[in-house]
Amino acid sequence: MVLTGRTGLLAVLGAAVLVVAPSWWTLLAVNAVLAVLVMIDLALAGNVRRLGLHRSGDTNVRLGEKASVALIVENLGDRKLKARLRDAWPPSAGASPRAVDLTVPPGERRRVDMRLVPTRRGDRRAVTVTVRSHGPLGLAARQLSRPVPWTVRVLPAFPSRRHLPAKLARLRELTGQHAALIRGQGTEFDSLREYVDGDDVRSIDWRATARRGDVVVRTWRPERDRRIYLVLDTGRTAAGRVGDIPRLDCSMDAALLLGALASRAGDRVDLLAYDRRVRARVEGSARTEVLTAMVRAMAPLEPELIEADAAGMVSTLLSRVRQRCLVVLLTDLNATAMEEGLLPLLPQLTAKHLVMIAAVSDPRVSEMATARGDAAAVYDAAAAERARADRRRITAELRTYGVEVVDAPPDEIAPALADAYLSLKAAGRL
Repeated sequence: MVLTGRTGLLAVLGAAVLVVAPSWWTLLAVNAVLAVLVMIDLALAGNVRRLGLHRSGDTNVRLGEKASVALIVENLGDRKLKARLRDAWPPSAGASPRAVDLTVPPGERRRVDMRLVPTRRGDRRAVTVTVRSHGPLGLAARQLSRPVPWTVRVLPAFPSRRHLPAKLARLRELTGQHAALIRGQGTEFDSLREYVDGDDVRSIDWRATARRGDVVVRTWRPERDRRIYLVLDTGRTAAGRVGDIPRLDCSMDAALLLGALASRAGDRVDLLAYDRRVRARVEGSARTEVLTAMVRAMAPLEPELIEADAAGMVSTLLSRVRQRCLVVLLTDLNATAMEEGLLPLLPQLTAKHLVMIAAVSDPRVSEMATARGDAAAVYDAAAAERARADRRRITAELRTYGVEVVDAPPDEIAPALADAYLSLKAAGRL
C-alpha cells in the first residue's frame, strides 16, 4: 500500500479541526474518517496481483543505435486498472520513458513501448516492473514490483565499416577481379606478360623469354584460404581510454574490419580474447558467418584489471594453431608490459607464424609533446616525448624479430591494419 499526497493534505485539514475542537474524541473521529476513506480507495483500486506482464521486441542492437522493447500489460481482474508503471533498466541501457500512466479495463491489454539507446556494450537486462494502482479517490494505491526478464545484447559499434568498400576495391585489384588489374606478388602462378620497367628481375621467365625472343615475366595471384588469427588483449592495458573510447573498443573495431576484409579475400578468420584465461573464442566459422560470430563473441567482453599472461597466450596459440598463419595481436605498446611479457616469447611465435601487432596510440600524447607556454606544459611535453620515445624503441625492437607493427590513433587504426594486411597479401608474404 502507498499513500499519496492527498492523504497528507487531508491529515493536515484534520489537524486544523483538532485545533478548533481539541479532544481525544475529535482525534479518533478524524483518524477513523481518514482510515475509512483510505480503505475504500484501496478496495476500489485495480488488483495489481492479477496482471499479466509480457515482453517482446529487439534482442540485439548495435552500440549507439536504438532498440525497441514492448511491455504488454494485461488486466486479468474484474476492476479497471488506473496505474502508473515504471519499467526499470540499468542506466547504461538508456531506457525511456522512465514511467507511464495507463488505464486498462477488465479483460483488456495495453502496450507500453520502451526505447533503448545503450551507451555500453554487453548484455542489458531488465530489472523489475513496478505498477502502482490508484483508487478513484486518489488517496492510496496498491503497488507491486515484479521481474519481467528480457535481455538486449549491445553489439560493438563497428564505425570503420565505412572503409570496407574502399578496401574491397583494392582487394579486387590484387586478385584480378577489377578492370584496373594490379597483379600481386603472391605465390600462385597467374600468367605471363612482357617485361616493363620496374618489374622485379627475379620474376623473369627465362624459358619463355628464349622462346619468344623478348623478355617475359611471370605474374602471381595472391593466395587464398590462408588463416588469420586475431588475438584481443583484454588485460589492464585494454581498459585505458583513448579520448572517450576504451582501447578495447578501438581494437574490436579494427578486428571487425580486418575480419570482414579477410573473409571476403577467401581467408579463414579466427578470434581469441585473452588476458589470463580465454574470454572468448571464434573458430571454424564459415566465411559468410564469421563476422556475425565475432560480433556476438565480442559484445559481452570487458577489460580485466589484471596484467595479461603473455606466456599463457602464446602457449594457447601454439596449441590451437599448427600450420603457419598470420597472428594479429591487438594490444598496447606499453614498454613495461612488452619487455616483461611478450618480447622474451616472440621467438617461439615468430618461428612458426607471421606476427603483426596493432596498437592504438593516444593523440593526446602528441598534443602534449608540442605544448609550451608555462612550466607545467613543458614538464607535460617532456613526459609525452619520453612516452613517444619508449613507444618508438619498443616498435624498433619488435621489428628486429620480424614482427609487423601498426601503431595509429583511434580513427586510423582500423584502416591502417586493413592496409597492412593487403600489403602482406600483395607481397606474397601471406
